[in-house]
Amino acid sequence: MEQGTTRTDRARRGSDWLASAGLRPTRQRVSLAALLVGDGLNRHVTAESLHAASRTAGDAVSLATVYNTLRAFCEAGLMREITVDGSKSYFDTRVDDHPHFYWEESGRLTDAPAADLEIARLPQAPEGAEVAKVDVVIRLRRA
Repeated sequence: MEQGTTRTDRARRGSDWLASAGLRPTRQRVSLAALLVGDGLNRHVTAESLHAASRTAGDAVSLATVYNTLRAFCEAGLMREITVDGSKSYFDTRVDDHPHFYWEESGRLTDAPAADLEIARLPQAPEGAEVAKVDVVIRLRRA
């Protein structure tokens, strides 16, 4: 956490983040936004890890509300959903295009250096479709 950041500062930063996307600052949204961006750092969370952090912070937010709120944040462009293994979703507060490392042993998702990534060519999209985005997840295990 950023040195000297108070709960009020984190809530204000979270409220500003919501306002930047035109989202109504409900109590639950502000509480979760403060946990996500209140210290000014980007992070990758699962709904379950954010729910646990919310409980630790003393906020009564249900897991269903966390899921719904994360979806709303993604739809508003505040976060990106990264799916690993087709079933596990991570939510990233950094919304620019960038690759990720997925650490198989710990189940952690971290940013990978974008400058080192080269994609020379993509297959042509089928007729009537266009490429919307390319997610690059590089799976790692300890050697």
